[in-house]
Amino acid sequence: MPLLSPNYPTHDRKKKKKSKKDKEKITRAITEEGESPQRVHMIEKTEAEKKFEETQRKRQMERIAKAAAKSHKEKVSEFNNKLEQLSEHYDIPKVGPG
Repeated sequence: MPLLSPNYPTHDRKKKKKSKKDKEKITRAITEEGESPQRVHMIEKTEAEKKFEETQRKRQMERIAKAAAKSHKEKVSEFNNKLEQLSEHYDIPKVGPG
């Protein structure tokens, strides 16, 4: 009896292909759903939820404006200046006498 790995299929069956009739039924059902008048239950948001979404939208717009204010070249030069200000990471400071 051969040992089976977990990824080895235990059967040699092919998947059954969908027929054109099935596709037609699905498309017909979708179009019927869209045309039939149904009750749509709209959930009204509370004042706090509306205010929260508005502040989130404002913050996102500020972030986008801040990011768009600088070009890539300016961002790279600022990053290089920041790196120049840092101490050298590979310099080992002398701690003891010697």
